[in-house]
Amino acid sequence: MTDLGNGWTTAAIILLVAIVAHEPWRWLGLYLGRDIDVEGARFQWVRAVATALVAGLVMRLLIFPAGALGGPPLWLRLAAFAAGVAAFFAFKRSLALGVLVGTLVLVAGSFWLL
Repeated sequence: MTDLGNGWTTAAIILLVAIVAHEPWRWLGLYLGRDIDVEGARFQWVRAVATALVAGLVMRLLIFPAGALGGPPLWLRLAAFAAGVAAFFAFKRSLALGVLVGTLVLVAGSFWLL
């Protein structure tokens, strides 16, 4: 196997491959979805299923963590999750701040336990 290059060459190749693989599907989805009623029953059902899948994956990561997330104890993971949810609602449903606060609690708790 040969080297792809280094530095900017590798980054440019990866970016180009990602764009070529991703963008046609985005444009096709934009074209096909232009007449979808976002307030319709079907779209609401799809949104509910997607939300349930994400919630299930989050719970799975909390209860049965894989990789580095398995290091901190369950009580710390649950505390970080609770802090993130509380921040989400405290900061006017800001997803970014909720994720940031939960991450900070998990990282700070992990360092404190060392």
